[in-house]
Amino acid sequence: MSEVKISAESRTEFGKGAARRIRRENKVPGVLYGHGSEPLHLTLPGHDLLLALRTPNVLISLDIDGKTNELAIPKAVQRDAIKGFLEHVDLLLVKRGEKVTVEVPVVAEGELAPGGNLLEHVLNALPVEAEATHIPEAFTVSVEGLAAGASVLAKDVALPSGVSLAVEEDAVVLQVLQAQVEEAVEGEAAAEGEEAAEA
Repeated sequence: MSEVKISAESRTEFGKGAARRIRRENKVPGVLYGHGSEPLHLTLPGHDLLLALRTPNVLISLDIDGKTNELAIPKAVQRDAIKGFLEHVDLLLVKRGEKVTVEVPVVAEGELAPGGNLLEHVLNALPVEAEATHIPEAFTVSVEGLAAGASVLAKDVALPSGVSLAVEEDAVVLQVLQAQVEEAVEGEAAAEGEEAAEA
């Protein structure tokens, strides 16, 4: 996976007022922590960070105050519930070669068996352990031809070399359900038709 370089500034102002001032400048307050070191409070450029976070588990190369360079992955992102802009980000410090536990999005492809079946994502993302610099962006799972009652388990997902499951092998990732709504609606329509005929 590619690294995204972002310039960050260390910050000494905290609290809601300071955070609001930072956001007014189109910047985002954040905290870098990990490896037993003291948390480092940062100010990050809003637009660059927003673009970087479009990639799940993106590896960020932080240039802090033009002095130090650290690798990090996003651990928690807070967004404004209505407008969607970034409010705060927690970043986890990582080292090359280090294994980290992350959740990787699961993408289903293919057509289910005909018959009004519905695909349920039990897990939208699969917890795995991977090297910090080689985190997969997504896992693609084929659901081609699966019928109601079928399911895809964690152990069925093909993992790249060096990536291992961080969840039970038998955990259900995707399952196929029989659609019930249409049948119920058709039954009601038929009943109404009978009542109209009797009237």
